[in-house]
Amino acid sequence: MNTLRVAGGQVLRPDGHVTESDVLVDRDAGTIVAVGDDTAAGRTEGDGEAGTSADERPDADEVLDADGSLVIPGLVNAHTHVAMTLLRGYADDKPLDPWLREDIWPAEAELTPDDVEAGAELGALEMIRSGTTAFADMYFAMDRVADVVDRAGLRARLGHGVVTVGKDDADARADIEESLAIATELDGAADGRIRTAFMPHSLTTVGEEFLREGVAAARESGVPIHLHANETTDEVDPIVDERGERPIAYAAAIDALGPDDFFAHGVHLDASEIDRLADAGTAIVHCPASNMKLASGMAPVQRLREAGVTVALGTDGAASNNDLDVFDEMRDAAMLGKLAADDAAAVPAEAVVEMATAGGSEALGLPGGRIEPGAAADLAVVDLDAPHLTPVHDPVSHLAYATRGSDVRHTVCDGTVLMRDREVLTLDADAVQERAAAAASDLVDRVGDAA
Repeated sequence: MNTLRVAGGQVLRPDGHVTESDVLVDRDAGTIVAVGDDTAAGRTEGDGEAGTSADERPDADEVLDADGSLVIPGLVNAHTHVAMTLLRGYADDKPLDPWLREDIWPAEAELTPDDVEAGAELGALEMIRSGTTAFADMYFAMDRVADVVDRAGLRARLGHGVVTVGKDDADARADIEESLAIATELDGAADGRIRTAFMPHSLTTVGEEFLREGVAAARESGVPIHLHANETTDEVDPIVDERGERPIAYAAAIDALGPDDFFAHGVHLDASEIDRLADAGTAIVHCPASNMKLASGMAPVQRLREAGVTVALGTDGAASNNDLDVFDEMRDAAMLGKLAADDAAAVPAEAVVEMATAGGSEALGLPGGRIEPGAAADLAVVDLDAPHLTPVHDPVSHLAYATRGSDVRHTVCDGTVLMRDREVLTLDADAVQERAAAAASDLVDRVGDAA
């Protein structure tokens, strides 16, 4: 067995407790073999000698030193548009609808596949550095994004985003067909680390006829559905006015509400919609930073969790955040959740950590999210030796309220070390940043010329 040992650290266990443990990984299988003080032979916690240093532990083919650090499941960014790193800071301080129509959609009209690849590489680099090992991406030129995921060593649930408003029937149908084709062609790529979904942008930006056709085809192919839902009142009111029903009821009516599906945002949900989501098993991806920046509102996260809805965390795109750091989302989710519920005990630290790990894996239907034998070896090692993390009364509290992406020391996905001692091994960081900066500058120039 080709092994990796993450040695000498504390480990966040699935029940939320933290123990001093090593983690033994089968690098070939990409899975965790054992968790305990002595993992060389696959023994579990309590079988080894506590207090031995990383250098004194039995041999493994590769060792990551986690001394003074907390080993956690790799973070999951369950909703983003990763290539929008090129538009970071491009158009700020505007409400969602005019921001999209006046700034983002005109810029996206000028995007080339090379641009998307450059932006996706930059996003992958940022996520690896901040401990994210899996993400869901809705965008364009997804074959190029898949290439980036493969090179970077990450996991992803990918889909081509569909918008039919403003298009004639032929172009609208072609957009639907492209999303379905991408879902078929890319599923299982990158040695199985890539899965796919049918991704209509939202219930208001895709016409009902096309939604019904696309959803029916996705169901026939066994492909999950991901879309934006109830992000703003502008996404809710038209459906209520035209159909006399709420958006989640509309989603159910077109068969877009199922146990493998996941919807982004869910800000403006009423009690009946929360119950529908819980009954259907459809997950909600909470994007607190984006919701605050665009003044979209406060999602009812506490009520969703109490109803049994799986809630994950997402950054949304870097144009509306403006980063891809899931630690930031944890802090924002906890703070905003307390305001929304008018209760300081709502959305506590352990809840947001679960949302960023196991909740994200469950929502996306991807391996990971737990550190236990048999689980996927997707890990982040957080260095606790920093002024803002001292003292450590409660490591879980620190993850939610004090940790930054820059505190991540090592990142592992599928048993492969993607970052060791803050050096990303799978991407050339300098080249990625240089390429992305040039692509962003050229994109903005083209947008100006087209205006």
